[in-house]
Amino acid sequence: MNTITRSIVEMRGVNKSFHGVRALDDVDFTVGVGEVVGLLGDNGAGKSTLIKILTGFLKADTASIRIDGVDHQFRNPQEARNAGVETVYQEQALADDLSVARNLFLGKELVRKVGPFRLLDDGRMRRESEEMLRDLRLAVDPDKPARDCSGGERQGICIARAIHFEAKLVILDEPTNALGVAAVKRVLDLIRDLKARGIAVIFIGHNLYEVLEVADRAVVMVRGKKVVDVATRDTSVGELTELLMQRSGIGG
Repeated sequence: MNTITRSIVEMRGVNKSFHGVRALDDVDFTVGVGEVVGLLGDNGAGKSTLIKILTGFLKADTASIRIDGVDHQFRNPQEARNAGVETVYQEQALADDLSVARNLFLGKELVRKVGPFRLLDDGRMRRESEEMLRDLRLAVDPDKPARDCSGGERQGICIARAIHFEAKLVILDEPTNALGVAAVKRVLDLIRDLKARGIAVIFIGHNLYEVLEVADRAVVMVRGKKVVDVATRDTSVGELTELLMQRSGIGG
């Protein structure tokens, strides 16, 4: 049973079709304050379409979307970010030629006035970057080029940026993909850190063991429908695997 009393995300009656093919069929989806929800399903299940609508990359045919109690119909990703929705993509999108510090402030650079000019305040960005990284116990040099960061470090940088700019919801798209064991553990610890700060998390993943380790609820989508919404304490990897296979028409 879900004990979350206040929702950060409320999506009701979400429908989306592409050229007559129903990608989302009357989907309801919620995430509470400090709640981690695992979003599961095979490719083509509708996960990506749902998230693209939530983040302003797609417009639903019909939907009611509320973020922290406020109605929204995002026309673009910037509007979603302005509402507190941040996404950390599987590709760990960073500007490889820039330092860690510059990436942490990418698009929201700090400036200082020198006479009539406004210049980048690299010193302040570096100092604040050190604090951000220290706060998350990330041993990363803020002067290090992003291209030299490991996969786990890149995920950490994106999460640190989301926290610093006061995200209400962080969406993690396959955050542990292609990471080693130690890096996976670090990413899962960062998800717990987000939860402890009261930040809502959507964890999109295929590794059920990882999802169940940190998620409060698991939502399973199949062919554009939400077919399962269960507290993780009330299920298991075996049960979810069987549900996914049955609902997808695999096996018996």
